[in-house]
Amino acid sequence: MSGTAEGARSPLELLGVLGIQDVEIGPDLHHLEIYTLRGLITLLWHGPDEIRDVVIACGGAMGGLLGPANGLYHHLGTALVERGIGTLRVGYRRPNDLDACVHDLAAVADLAWHHGARRFVTMGHSFGGAVAIQAGIVLGAHAVGVVTLSTQSAGCEEASQLGEVPLLLLHGEHDEMLPPETSFIVRELAGHGELVILPGAGHGLVEAGDELRARLLDWVPARFEDAPPPG
Repeated sequence: MSGTAEGARSPLELLGVLGIQDVEIGPDLHHLEIYTLRGLITLLWHGPDEIRDVVIACGGAMGGLLGPANGLYHHLGTALVERGIGTLRVGYRRPNDLDACVHDLAAVADLAWHHGARRFVTMGHSFGGAVAIQAGIVLGAHAVGVVTLSTQSAGCEEASQLGEVPLLLLHGEHDEMLPPETSFIVRELAGHGELVILPGAGHGLVEAGDELRARLLDWVPARFEDAPPPG
C-alpha cells in the first residue's frame, strides 16, 4: 500500500507469498488461497477485482468465513456488491493469534490495494472485533469505518488511535460469552462510537439476523458516501 518508506516491505510481502490460487465460484464471487511462508490465508472475494470501496470481514477466535447470524458475511457480500462495494471475507492463518490475524487483514487490504481498492471498512465478530479495530488503526486514512459484532475488549486498548474513524458496535443483550458491557468498555477506550444492544440476541447474534443485515446495509454504504473521494 502507499505510504511505505522506500525499501520497506508491504504487509503482503512480509508474509513471503509463494503463490495465489483464484477460482471463480459464482457471479462476483471468487475463492482465493494465498500460500505464504507463514501459512495459508483463505479469502472469499465478492465483487470485481478493481472495485475501490471494500469491506474486510473476519471471524472469531476459531476463524471462519461466514460470520455470525447464520452467514451474515455472505449475505452482506452479496448485497453490497450490487451497490458497488466489495467484500473480502478472511480466513486467518493462525486463528486466535491477534498479531498474526491483524497482519492477515493488512495483507488482504494490501492485495486489494494493488487491484484498485482505496477505502476500507473493517468488520469482525467476537475476537475479530479486536482484529477489526487494530486493522482499522493500521489502515489509517484508508479506513472509513470499523464494525464490531459481540466484540471482546482485550486487544482494543489502543482503540483511541482510530481517531475520527466511525465506529459501530453491535452486541447481543443476552450474550452468554461476552456481556454487552464489553462493547461499552471498547466505546470508552475509543472515545466515540455508536453502540447498539440487540434485544434477545446471544453471542452468535442469530436472533438479530434481520436487524443486523438492515443496519449494516444502511451504515456501511453511508461510510463510503461520507468519506473523501478515494485517492
